[in-house]
Amino acid sequence: MKTLTVFILCGGKSSRMQSEKGLVLFQGKPFVEHIIQAILPISDQIKLITGSKEYDYLAYEKIEDLILDKGPLGGIYTALSHSETEFNLILSCDIPLISTELLQELISKHTKEAGITVFASESKTHPLIGIYSKEILPVIKEAIDSDELKTMNLLTKLPHQIINIEESKNVPLTNINSADELNDLNINLT
Repeated sequence: MKTLTVFILCGGKSSRMQSEKGLVLFQGKPFVEHIIQAILPISDQIKLITGSKEYDYLAYEKIEDLILDKGPLGGIYTALSHSETEFNLILSCDIPLISTELLQELISKHTKEAGITVFASESKTHPLIGIYSKEILPVIKEAIDSDELKTMNLLTKLPHQIINIEESKNVPLTNINSADELNDLNINLT
């Protein structure tokens, strides 16, 4: 995949975490920096979808949501609207364990016939770690206009590809939504 833009969704209310989720510290550095570190061997075309000034210390373009309060789907819509590439890697800001290897696997297995390519294990599908084609923008806009904001529903409307991974490989894909989950993560990794 020659041309790929990476968008990290840093929006959201972070109500369960009680602070800006992408800036929560894990092993001494913010979640978002762990994610950027995993992306950089693949691409330096990184943009953050955020309206928060707290991310200004990072030297990447920040883009505010075009339509407010539409959750991750609104972030994906904003990303694809600003993208100049056909394929886009969309990542949530709360996956500090994501690895370059898993991202490379996602990219290498993506087929251009799929509007969306995501990982799934037996227990969970990960729609916010995926390759999204710019061509699906009208379908996302229609979903937002209808207030159908679940990203999983989007998969049912479009040609998509699921890359199955073993349950044991699911850990790096885990999103951390609360202080308890962060605490559990720190305990499990020591």
